[in-house]
Amino acid sequence: MSGTDGSDATHERGIDVLVRWVALAGGTLLVVVAATVVVSVTLRSDLVKLAGVPGDFELVQMATAVCAFAFLPLCQLRRGNIFVDTFTMRLPPRVNNVIDGVWDVVYGLAMALISWRLAVGAVNAYATNENSMVLRLPTFWPVAICAVLAGLVALVAFVSASRMFRRPQ
Repeated sequence: MSGTDGSDATHERGIDVLVRWVALAGGTLLVVVAATVVVSVTLRSDLVKLAGVPGDFELVQMATAVCAFAFLPLCQLRRGNIFVDTFTMRLPPRVNNVIDGVWDVVYGLAMALISWRLAVGAVNAYATNENSMVLRLPTFWPVAICAVLAGLVALVAFVSASRMFRRPQ
């Protein structure tokens, strides 16, 4: 912690709480998506023989992208991403922490780039009034949400790197 007032710790705790709430929202959305699929498939079944939920595939596509980005910040915060440590297992813990911190920075930069490009895509989709084919839903909303969530992943990766660099031996 750099400040004596504990502001860094407060910000980091705030990020921890935010990330959990975002993951919870993503999980809730995923349950809604699953229910939509179940209802649509049931309606199309031989037993019911009705039309499914109109545009169900569009809803699933958009919501699944948002869900994936909603889970990434918590995954990063909990160090749940896949990493290979075959060559670094025997290095001192401090060296491993620095290596992990550097890779967290690289990941943060990559996610910042992805966030930027998603934001550009959202602006373009809005400017051209791009809509989904069946439901005619504006496509910029899920892209913009994913851009914000990718930005959150980048922020969390930088916080994670900071924690790795400050971690004791």
